[in-house]
Amino acid sequence: MRPHWAEPPAPMLDVGCGVGVYLERFRREGMSTFGVDLDWVSLPEAAAEGRAVAASQAETLPFPSGTFGTVLLHEVIEHFRDDAGALAEAVRVTRPGGRVFVFAPNRLYPFETHGVYWRGRYHFGNTPLVGYLPDRWRDRLAPHVRAYTRSDLRRLVQPLPCRVLHHVQIYPGYDKISRKWPWAAGAVRALTYLLERTPLQAFGLSHFLVLEKIPTG
Repeated sequence: MRPHWAEPPAPMLDVGCGVGVYLERFRREGMSTFGVDLDWVSLPEAAAEGRAVAASQAETLPFPSGTFGTVLLHEVIEHFRDDAGALAEAVRVTRPGGRVFVFAPNRLYPFETHGVYWRGRYHFGNTPLVGYLPDRWRDRLAPHVRAYTRSDLRRLVQPLPCRVLHHVQIYPGYDKISRKWPWAAGAVRALTYLLERTPLQAFGLSHFLVLEKIPTG
């Protein structure tokens, strides 16, 4: 994200901030940060050490238009009831020339990582090939989460006052594997970085989208 974000002191907003991991990382870069989430369990931890947070829906952010230089939606729009509305709000509260970062699940990734419902029961884990099913079957197995094609995301962006600066698919860091087998961490990351430089990038875990707010009026 570093090459694209608005430089300090432009404030940063994390939509769906969870326990505040990214708030802390951006704060270390000298930015004033603010986070919103609806998880009352996570918010107290996110507010630790004076981090500014609030309970808010992503579709109705409690900020004036043009407040932030950088807005982050990290693997959250797939869970919102109105993903288009949430993205529109993120763009609204971004200042002209500011950036919106979107990470979202890639429909072409070979596994559904959010688990599936089968015969009335939820099954946790990585389920293969769910994203390749027709919508009506895929949505029966994973009604609780969306996954996006490249064109799906572009359709969400198209009516908004912003332009796409960067749009790629990225592979995971496989942190669990790295923690279990530290000796393999370098090789695993080298492989994922290599895949991201080939046509197999299209099958990465997530989309990484950078938007720039365009002045209007």
